[in-house]
Amino acid sequence: MQKNCLTHIAAIIATAIAACAFTSLPAVAQGHQTLPTKPLNIHIHVIKAEVARSESEREQGLMFRKNMGANEGMVFVFDAPAGICMWMKNTLIPLSVAFIDKNGVILNVEEMNAQTLDSHCAAGEASYALEMNKGWFKDKNIKPGTLIEGLPQ
Repeated sequence: MQKNCLTHIAAIIATAIAACAFTSLPAVAQGHQTLPTKPLNIHIHVIKAEVARSESEREQGLMFRKNMGANEGMVFVFDAPAGICMWMKNTLIPLSVAFIDKNGVILNVEEMNAQTLDSHCAAGEASYALEMNKGWFKDKNIKPGTLIEGLPQ
């Protein structure tokens, strides 16, 4: 009886230690970071966009995510307009990326395959990049020249 009780207590302690270790891991190791969201509008479409503003948030991006909702995405906010390129290292879901200028106008849209190191670059000086599930822009007939409203400053 005493041995079974000690074994049970040891199992409870081991479980508690493992739970504490998991919750102390960075969000990256747990699956994904929690970022603030902002609604973006493109024509009649409303996107729930996570906002990646800091360098570390932009570097993490959508890495290790296993799925994303139909009208969900991530908007990357850059400090100054630049020739921006994106890649798909450790990104498990295929994505489309729209590169957007400082006025909120889409410069170009690129299709990106999961877990590749291919560079996908803006066609001009971009201030934002919006990643959505692959094919989202094409399915909605959203092309270069389209205005996106509600982008974070």
